Amino acid sequence: MQVRSKKDLYSGLMFVVVGLAFSFIARTYSMGTTAKMGPGYFPFWLGILLAILGVIVLGVAMSPKTAEDEMDKWDVKSVLWITGSVTLFGLLLKPLGLILSLIALVFVSAMASHEFQWKGTVVNAILLVVLAYVAFVWGLGLQFPVWPAFIAQ
Repeated sequence: MQVRSKKDLYSGLMFVVVGLAFSFIARTYSMGTTAKMGPGYFPFWLGILLAILGVIVLGVAMSPKTAEDEMDKWDVKSVLWITGSVTLFGLLLKPLGLILSLIALVFVSAMASHEFQWKGTVVNAILLVVLAYVAFVWGLGLQFPVWPAFIAQ
């Protein structure tokens, strides 16, 4: 079989490797049963599903019906902006709270785009803050700071 889509090949391999790694690590936790799931149950089966999805994508990459394509060069600058924004969010969550950390996440990750626009970034930040607040604070009742300590007092 000939690989027709390099993009699908590499993404399928990534899905398989990450899925199997998650399943392997999840085995170290208590699995439980379907009726009474332990902490390893969901990540184990989610990893298995991701690996199965990867095998399907690998099959598509080798299908004669798939259009041929090549992998583009990695845009290292964009990868670093995205990775840095997620790391920054994690570092800022406790001292600045959810709202300001999410705003920082959106603005820093937007710098990865070659088509950056302030208006779209502001709209994205507002939507993400509202959705995260509704889902995590109201919906799930998670206990983490929403605002910085100096504002919340």
